[in-house]
Amino acid sequence: MQQRGPLSLVRSAQKLRSLTKGGLGADASRGAGYPVTAEPPVSHPDEAPCVDKLFSPHTPPLQSGQLNVGDFADYSDHPFNYTPPANCPGPYAKIIFKMHFRVTAGVQYDRTGAVWIGATNVFFGTTAEPGQNASPQWNVERDVTEYAPIFAQSSIGQASVYNIVNSQYTGIIYGTAELDFYPATKQFPAPVVADAIYPLVSGPTGGYVDLNTPTDQMTGTFTFPTNVDAAYLDVFLESQGGDEFWYSCFPNDLAQKLNNCGGTAFREGEVTVDGQPAGVAPVYPWIYTGGIDPYLWIPIVGVETLNFKPYRVDLSPFAATLDDGNPHTIAVSVFNDDNYFAANGALLVYEDHGSTQVTGGLIKNGTAMAPAQTVVERVKFDQYGNAKGSIKTTATHPVSLKGYVITSRGRVTTEVTQNISFSNVQKINVTSSQFTQNIAQNTTIASNVRTTSARGSLKAQSQWTYPLNMKYNYVVSGSTATQTADMLQTKNGSGLDQSRKRAQSWSLLDTINSSDTLHFAGGGFSPSNGKSRQQYKSVNVDNSCYQMTIKSKNYVVTGTTTGC
Repeated sequence: MQQRGPLSLVRSAQKLRSLTKGGLGADASRGAGYPVTAEPPVSHPDEAPCVDKLFSPHTPPLQSGQLNVGDFADYSDHPFNYTPPANCPGPYAKIIFKMHFRVTAGVQYDRTGAVWIGATNVFFGTTAEPGQNASPQWNVERDVTEYAPIFAQSSIGQASVYNIVNSQYTGIIYGTAELDFYPATKQFPAPVVADAIYPLVSGPTGGYVDLNTPTDQMTGTFTFPTNVDAAYLDVFLESQGGDEFWYSCFPNDLAQKLNNCGGTAFREGEVTVDGQPAGVAPVYPWIYTGGIDPYLWIPIVGVETLNFKPYRVDLSPFAATLDDGNPHTIAVSVFNDDNYFAANGALLVYEDHGSTQVTGGLIKNGTAMAPAQTVVERVKFDQYGNAKGSIKTTATHPVSLKGYVITSRGRVTTEVTQNISFSNVQKINVTSSQFTQNIAQNTTIASNVRTTSARGSLKAQSQWTYPLNMKYNYVVSGSTATQTADMLQTKNGSGLDQSRKRAQSWSLLDTINSSDTLHFAGGGFSPSNGKSRQQYKSVNVDNSCYQMTIKSKNYVVTGTTTGC
């Protein structure tokens, strides 16, 4: 374990001590119903689906010497056979991936989990940490309807939950997965789905790509159909290793003095097409169940912790570029990457079914290759090496793209403009016996997409904010220590999508505030004063509404309210 500074050291020590002393300890059994979340399941038609079982703990492996597919007790990929559901042909009103997880009581890390079908990711998230007497279990769901082409043919799937099980790390993770196909009906018609999917992965059956430095790239080189008229890239960027707590990192000069992670407190995904800038994928500050203080996330987990949501980059202005019959390379890197990010993605293309050759061009690309970052350090050191002050990191990266295609419907022009801004302000106080770090961070993404054709002009607008606030204090007194942490984590979005007939609005709010105190003594630790509150509210374009609020105290749920 690399010891970098009081904050990073304590975060690492939390996981290390919890594992060597018996997971989260007996106190976690009081929250034996964990993990819980206010995030909703995927909505679906009111009809019985065709259920295609993918794997369970009893699914035989494809290769001898491996564990059963759903038994995650080793550090390897688990391949499985995928076959389309029998006697249940498309088109489908909806396709939903579902997975049930269970971790046996004992000692185990929060692990990253992912599932691919046809080399395309259908699930990406992390797992809950067990306790000495607590075996957490939970469900995840993802709407994969738009990925319908990958489910139309047999392929080799891959499930990956890299997990070490031995005499020290005893928690075994089990998983059961299925796809639910809802056949299209007059009441529930089939939506428009992608015509083809091109995965950006590390192997022929899937796998995420490790990005260790800013020059590392997740790439895919493809020769596309010559009638593509729209394209979208879904991107996952999961912070790992030294970058897990990237929002707490310092500029390199200060990081060296205080033995903390470096690269500043800013990370961002950069997207290119054939080497030219094509978009930005802002990094959401996901926090896993072992993050900072494991008891912050019992029983309520952080925003999207168990089930990440991809960020979508609109590459439609490049559609004509992709149509020339030559191979083209899509690439993603992470600005300021400091070892490392786990990345995976998928490019979805839509074709003009009325023609075999679409022409056109990229009219304008005003997108910079890299963001404009500014760092202001106001930290002073005294004669004893104590440090006090503030670090402010800001960045902007506007996106400006315009392209057109000549289709069977005539000329269609797509213009994408985004104003993306980032701010992280840290106030620190470091002495020989105390480390205080207060962080106020926010990412703002304002997007506008205008599509113009002979039928008129349509506009889609969206505004997203990713606020993150942390108050952290670690105090050593003799042979004991006390750590307090208060976290506010939010994902907030709203938008307006203009159709041919009307403008439809939508909104989403997912916010959680958790606090806890850890007391370290005698080589172990104990929690106290844990409390948490999560609110999730969404209003969809059809005016349907979902809302749930969950509260907890002392690591058990104390109240749940629903209704809009």
